[in-house]
Amino acid sequence: MKIFNIKYAIAVVALAAITISCNDDDDLTGNPAQTDFTGTFAQEDQMGRPGINTVFPTTNADENEFNVTIPSNMIGRWQPTFQAKVEGLYNAYGATYENNILDLNLPTLTTALSLDVLQVAPNSSAPTTYFGGTSNFLTGRRLQDDVIDVSLILLFGGNSGARFDGSGGIPNLVSDNVGLEAGVTQSAFPYMVPAQF
Repeated sequence: MKIFNIKYAIAVVALAAITISCNDDDDLTGNPAQTDFTGTFAQEDQMGRPGINTVFPTTNADENEFNVTIPSNMIGRWQPTFQAKVEGLYNAYGATYENNILDLNLPTLTTALSLDVLQVAPNSSAPTTYFGGTSNFLTGRRLQDDVIDVSLILLFGGNSGARFDGSGGIPNLVSDNVGLEAGVTQSAFPYMVPAQF
């Protein structure tokens, strides 16, 4: 698979991350205290971080299995697969992984990515952010966080964050080149301004 396909797949998943899939098992009454949670529920998707469930599992069957893997089993089941996938991408470019901007080696990075959940940083010493520099990594996600570029930098940026930045004839693998549209977020619910057409 070419890396360009992966970058576009990540971008598509980022857009899909704002959609929620539900069925009619919830019987909402308008009052959360009276909501009926009886019935059978099943996990159908895993979307802690955009792109993880569509890029790293190697087959459609693996993607489906990943989507129903409970977090306590994710690292043991998926870290070796994720590491092999990243090694394969580097091999395709005749390169090897070097510790990234956070000084994470490949097993440590793929361990973090294989646990596809968003952590919460409940105190001010570690604010919620997808990437806030070397001291803040995956402590949550804000609307303005460019999660696709962060993932690409952590995977392909090397220890400078710019290893495959498109300079000198090398491919640009550290950005999808899609920026946040000006005025997308606001401070009050629903936090996103209406789409402009």
